[in-house]
Amino acid sequence: MADALSAIPAAVLRNLSDKLYEKRKNAALEVEGIVKQLTAAGDHDRITAVINLLTHEYTYSPQANHRKGGLIGLAAATVGLSAEAAQHLEQILPPVINSFSDQDSRVRYYACEALYNIAKVVRGEFIFHFNKIFDALCKLSADSDPNVQSAAHLLDRLVKDIVTESDQFSIEEFIPLLRERMNVLNPYVRQFLVGWITVLDSVPDIDMLGFLPDFLDGLFNMLSDSSHEIRQQADSALSEFLQEIKNSPSVDYGRMAEILVQRAASPDEFTRWTAITWINEFVKLGGDQLVPYYADILGAILPCIADKEEKIRVVARETNEELRSIKAEPAEGFDVGAILSIARRQLSNEHEATRIESLHWISTLLNRHRSEVLSFLNDIFETLLKSLSDPSDQVVLLVLEVHAAIAEDQYNFRQLVVFLVHKFRMDHALLERRGALIIRQLCVLLDAERVYRELSKILEGEADLDFASTMVQALNLILLTSSELSDLRDLLKLSLVDAAGKDFFLSLYASWSHSSMAIISLCLLAQAYQHASSVIQSLTEEDINVRFLVQLDKLIHLLETPIFAYLRLQLLEPGRYIWLLKSLYGLLMLLPQQSAAFKILRTRLKTVPSYSFNKEQIRRTSSGNPSTQTGYMSTGIHFSEDGSMNEDSHNVHNGINFAAWLQQFGQMQQQHRLHSKSQALSRKSSISSKEVKEVQKPEEVRGGSPGPEINRPPSRSSRKGPGQLVL
Repeated sequence: MADALSAIPAAVLRNLSDKLYEKRKNAALEVEGIVKQLTAAGDHDRITAVINLLTHEYTYSPQANHRKGGLIGLAAATVGLSAEAAQHLEQILPPVINSFSDQDSRVRYYACEALYNIAKVVRGEFIFHFNKIFDALCKLSADSDPNVQSAAHLLDRLVKDIVTESDQFSIEEFIPLLRERMNVLNPYVRQFLVGWITVLDSVPDIDMLGFLPDFLDGLFNMLSDSSHEIRQQADSALSEFLQEIKNSPSVDYGRMAEILVQRAASPDEFTRWTAITWINEFVKLGGDQLVPYYADILGAILPCIADKEEKIRVVARETNEELRSIKAEPAEGFDVGAILSIARRQLSNEHEATRIESLHWISTLLNRHRSEVLSFLNDIFETLLKSLSDPSDQVVLLVLEVHAAIAEDQYNFRQLVVFLVHKFRMDHALLERRGALIIRQLCVLLDAERVYRELSKILEGEADLDFASTMVQALNLILLTSSELSDLRDLLKLSLVDAAGKDFFLSLYASWSHSSMAIISLCLLAQAYQHASSVIQSLTEEDINVRFLVQLDKLIHLLETPIFAYLRLQLLEPGRYIWLLKSLYGLLMLLPQQSAAFKILRTRLKTVPSYSFNKEQIRRTSSGNPSTQTGYMSTGIHFSEDGSMNEDSHNVHNGINFAAWLQQFGQMQQQHRLHSKSQALSRKSSISSKEVKEVQKPEEVRGGSPGPEINRPPSRSSRKGPGQLVL
């Protein structure tokens, strides 16, 4: 300290802290001259003492004017040192940089001015202290005082010039600081950072692209800034980097892909669009590097396919198609399980387009990696079943395609049908709303006969009788009406003359027995008219309920459709198809006379020509004599119930023992009757219990013993009117 005081006159030191700028400036010039002399003399010890004096007595002083004078003095000393300044920078820079955070804006301004003058002197040596200076400039860029900001901008431009000229700049040391600062939200700091990124990227010797993953997220974060200028600057920088990526042979796609995936889900539209555009280019350029990231990329693309912005949807769809066209193998890092997991998750997306593309991906994976997909079947099967309830028909159709692809082998086919029946059992609304679509499409995608045989086998032993009846009625209606099942109907028409037709007819019979109307329909379709008549005759009072009449109404209307044209044409030969006529009259007798179905069927039967009847035929048919059940022609040749020639006119036709099958039908119907009675008793018991509580006397509530009449269920006669059935 004494060396410094002896070197600098007291008047100069006094003026250096004067409140007037001119006096401080003149004093600084005196300091510059003194330091020049010391430098020329090589007296670096006294120079160090002068710098310490200016630092501790002035720049760290509690007096603002002292701090201002100290900053001007340090800048002057640096100028005086000239070429020798580099060896004293470690002493000079810290107090100047420290002053950037001074509470007095004028001190901060003088700090900028001082550092500017110091930088002009040392130039390239400045680079070795770049991180400290950059950090200080970053803070100054957001200064509240416009004069300080202006001074900081001038200093910033000078530092940029020095960096671009230098070959000593270390990008490796700078990147961690840049990465840390990229999270700052202040708009002035963001502009400052983007400006530096752009400048450094323009320097040929600095490889900013290699470090792009370190600050890419920060740039994307700026795309949603409220300032249009910042968004524009960030976008411009990103566009430049993307162009460099296209032209660069070596790029770290993996790390950047992770960032892009996150940004593709941004709530900001511009950020999403930029991210999905980058992903699009990466998929085209990334090659093998991106294979391990396909699942993450797919997770970003699928939601964007249904984005509210059309330009995002267009790019997302293009990217999705590009990604799906790449045929990667598990050995290359392609994770089938991860892709399936993403597709499964997106099946619950609120947007139809995303769900559709998810199913396309599952289908694609099944085609290319079937064994791997089947190993994850337990993870996706339940979700696929739930998707059958999707509000979109297109989604349901695609789900069925996937199910059909899975069910190519017998085991998975059986599993599919079992789970499908279970799904219908648990969700009756699905059966009612989508049952026909699901069954019809499965019959198209898989073998229709195979589907119906499997369904029939499962329903034959169904414990829930109500569901079994409902399901069989639904399957029967589909069989009778769907154009996709015309081949099955043709096969059933041959049941009495063809082995394949007979086998299919018998495979359905047991399960169809859950519904009397389904059996009658099946017999009419198989032209087993005598058996149809027997079934109708076997019906009891309990069988003819509202549900039966509704089903019968549907059948009568179906008889007027082209599907049953063959049956109506057979009515032209009532003598030959006497059992058909008897079956139809039997159905007519079951219909209420005022119903539309009664009038339709009666009108149809009125058109039957009477010229081919004779009283003997009618008498023999009515008698029930087995030897005359099928009717005879004048030649004496026996005809089976469909009119075809058969030597056996008894209850066995084409090897079908109809008597035995009728007995099985009766047993199944008896089970249904008992089940209905059980349900009725349960309901009645519940009602009785409620009535007991309603009429219970107050004293009985208090604990008195109930009278004998209270526990007795109300008599039947008291609860039914004339003509009413007791359920």
